[in-house]
Amino acid sequence: MTIGIMGTPYTKAIIESCKYVDVFIDKDDFLKQQVSLAGEPPQCLLHVLPRPEIAKRAKELQIPWRIGTTNRWYHWPTCNKLVKLSRNRSPLHEAQLNLKLLKPFGINHDFSLPEIAELTDMSRLPVLPPHFAALLQADKFKIILHPKSRGNAREWDLDHYVTLVKLLDTNKFQIIISGTSGEKADLQPLLDQVGERVTDISGLMGLPEFISLIAECDGLVACSTGPLHIAAALQKHALGIYPPMRPIHPGRWQPIGKHAKVFVLDKNCSDCRKNKTFCPCTQAIRPEDIKNYVESLGIFPK
Repeated sequence: MTIGIMGTPYTKAIIESCKYVDVFIDKDDFLKQQVSLAGEPPQCLLHVLPRPEIAKRAKELQIPWRIGTTNRWYHWPTCNKLVKLSRNRSPLHEAQLNLKLLKPFGINHDFSLPEIAELTDMSRLPVLPPHFAALLQADKFKIILHPKSRGNAREWDLDHYVTLVKLLDTNKFQIIISGTSGEKADLQPLLDQVGERVTDISGLMGLPEFISLIAECDGLVACSTGPLHIAAALQKHALGIYPPMRPIHPGRWQPIGKHAKVFVLDKNCSDCRKNKTFCPCTQAIRPEDIKNYVESLGIFPK
């Protein structure tokens, strides 16, 4: 069996790092031309991230097994294997919901999050370039702080990151600040206050190098954003800061990994549903709590 995952060039590095994926398929290539797996036409397509144009194209290509959900109207005329699945009202994690699409294969097991963590392997990584490897301090616990999310999550205030940096003992921790080149200006107020205590890599790396850097570090702190999930999949201490609001709460989007940990208020709340720029519940998470948790791990290089 040959397994391919369709994505965009931006996600290619993540897909190619997975041990169990054989082929990366560019979404635009799929929509415009014939694609193959191990020299053969695809035999099955699972609509994990439903898109009407992909569903239509899969039918045009006459892919024998086209698996979608009953809740997407465009799957009814384009898919020939439909799974009854409602994401909005489900208590399950996004990854658990995606695995429900395996039912047409006779796989009906309800996977737990620890089971999914065991099935994750991002070990096919490029070597971290020497000039980036030289930034890392081998004698310290290397923790990445990734404050921004490109507007995709409720973000922890930069002042909280400033406080966390000042709380962490730099004799034990190497604190690394990461972000995209587009986030560099937004991170500057943080860097202005703690620049001498951190290693700033914001805007310096592409995604392949950043994944390899995460693999060389020990932990990462972020809101619900891509690097947090990458760190969890790499079995690092992925510390996620979340709001208690459905459907963006940890129950649906927490990082999955042996050493993943979420920080979230124990309550149900929807006060900031219409205000994505400020979430009181997220801001109520204390930097001291994260500092105490990391120190309680007791995992420091000798």
